[in-house]
Amino acid sequence: MRREFRMGPEELAKRAKRRHATLARFGGAATGLGGWVTVVPDLVALAWIQSRVVFYVAGAYGFDPYDPMRPAELLVLQGLYPDPAEARAALDGTGTPVASAFVDKKITDSQDRKLTRTLMNMVGKQMGTRVAGRLIPGVASVFNAVSNERDTRAIADRAIHFYGG
Repeated sequence: MRREFRMGPEELAKRAKRRHATLARFGGAATGLGGWVTVVPDLVALAWIQSRVVFYVAGAYGFDPYDPMRPAELLVLQGLYPDPAEARAALDGTGTPVASAFVDKKITDSQDRKLTRTLMNMVGKQMGTRVAGRLIPGVASVFNAVSNERDTRAIADRAIHFYGG
């Protein structure tokens, strides 16, 4: 007699999160061995793993992973667009292009400029540390493993909240 195990959507989503975080950790460790030579492959692999976890979580909650809205929702979960409709328009070529959404943050008054300058300094320091951590062989392996896993868990949590309510 065979037993059938059925998992609910929450358990399937959490399982997808764990498995993809593990993939990101091992992928980051492996690509970190090459230091600066493997920065681009690491980022490509991380983008693939993170998009995959979003589609798995969507599927766990009953959403069709092949629906044209899933890539738009991925862009929203990555913080590039405020809502899926705007992201879908960009993907269809009728809205603000993805590159422009990434770069286009217009500042109008001086208070916003000061705040933006402060934030850019903070981000610059953080990005400098992240980039430096990815460039040194050996150190990059540990750094990539930790940061890739953390970032993958974060996007998985956002996807679970987005699709699971």
